[in-house]
Order: sequence, then structure tokens, then C-alpha cells
Amino acid sequence: MPEPEVFRAPMRSHDDNVPAGVAVDRALEHGVCGIGGRLGAPPTSLSDAIFQTDATYGERAARRLERFAGASEGSFVWTRNVYDFLWLGRIGDGWSYDADPGAWAVDLVHVRLCDWIPTPIPWDQAPPSVHASLARGGRNWQRIRAADALPGTARVWSRYHPDAPVQLTRAVG
Repeated sequence: MPEPEVFRAPMRSHDDNVPAGVAVDRALEHGVCGIGGRLGAPPTSLSDAIFQTDATYGERAARRLERFAGASEGSFVWTRNVYDFLWLGRIGDGWSYDADPGAWAVDLVHVRLCDWIPTPIPWDQAPPSVHASLARGGRNWQRIRAADALPGTARVWSRYHPDAPVQLTRAVG
């Protein structure tokens, strides 16, 4: 299994008619992580979803979907809700398109299973790179590449989710 990566997942629709925070609430409730990009017809495969996304939203959105779907199983994901609570999860394998009306309403249709720690993470325990990434704002799924991201996140995961220890192939600082 490849070493996990660390991502930020704002889960905020590019459709300004979707209220902030509703997709994060749905993700936490349903054990998923995702991105938006409603499609006219449920795709039959990931390649169909990428094709439809390109046709509907453009190449940048299609590439974003491809990166989301291609993130390694077991990678970490950070998000925050409208109350600025931080949440940490680990994504599972396999992209899917959620055509449920609830997913459509909050524009969280491209999803992967996610094992969320059941309580928010105190702000002072998140790595500085996570804070920096979230402070930049934006609505896009994004990898956090800073050197402190993986070891700091792995320590938080191990502290709050001891049932799922993290095996890193490099030394943790």
C-alpha cells in the first residue's frame, strides 16, 4: 500500500446557491468525503464522470475529479465545518457517484468512503500546514504537501483513532 497523502477537502459547492457547511454535515453523517459537480445523468463509470465533468464544467474540474478519485486509499483528509471545527478522516477505496437527492441538494455527488474521527480535532493539535491550507480558503480538493503534514496528521490520527494505527514508510519527525 502506498504511503498516505494529506488533503484538504472544503466540500463547498461551486454553486453559490448551496449553503456553506451542508456538504460537510452530509459527509460526516454518511461517512464519505467528496467533491461537487452535479451531472445531467448519473455516470456509468469514472471515465464517463470525467468526460461529463469536462463537458459540463471544463477541463480543470475534470482534472480535479480525476485527482480526487485517484488519491491513495488510506490518505488523510482534513475539513472544517461552518463552526470552524476541524475534522480528520481517512479515505477509502473507490470513487462513486451519489445520485441520492440529498447528495444532489448539497452538491456532494462525487464521493469516496471516509472513516471520520467522531469528534472534532482541537485546533492546536493540527499541523501548521493544515491551518495554512485552510486559511487560503477556496473550494477545491487539494493536497497538502508541506513536510509537517503527514507526520503531524498521523500523530493526530493515532491519538484520536487508536484502532487504526498508521504505518509510515519514512521516519516520522
